[in-house]
Amino acid sequence: MEGEEEMAKKQSSRFKSICVFCGSSNGKKASYQDAAIDLGKEMHRFDVSQAVHDGGRHIIGVIPKLLMMQEVGLLNVDGYYNALLSFIDKAVEEGFILPAARYIIVSAPTAKELFINLEEYVPRHDK
Repeated sequence: MEGEEEMAKKQSSRFKSICVFCGSSNGKKASYQDAAIDLGKEMHRFDVSQAVHDGGRHIIGVIPKLLMMQEVGLLNVDGYYNALLSFIDKAVEEGFILPAARYIIVSAPTAKELFINLEEYVPRHDK
C-alpha cells in the first residue's frame, strides 16, 4: 500500500494515451534497465496508468519478439534505408535484438537484386 506521503507526491497527467517501445532483451548496459525502471516510476508518479484507464484509453507496451523468422525485404533505393539498417545493427550491438533476427532483413538497391536475395534467403538460427 502506498503511504500518504507517496500519494501526495503524485501528479496528474495530461496524457490520454501512451505507447512505450521496449526491447525484447535487457540490453548489455545496466543504464538501459535503470532508464526503464525510472520510466516506470515516472509513469507511476504521474499516475499515468490510472489517468489513462479512467479516461477509457489504453497503454500499449510494444515488446518485439521473434515470433516469425520470415524474411523482410527492403528495396533500399539510393541508400534510403541505410539509417534504419544502422539503427538495427546498433540494436544488435547493444543486445536488444538477436543477431539471427537481424538477418531476416534482406535489402538491395534494385528490385531485381532484392528478389534474387529473397529467393536465396536462408534463415539463421545462431544467437
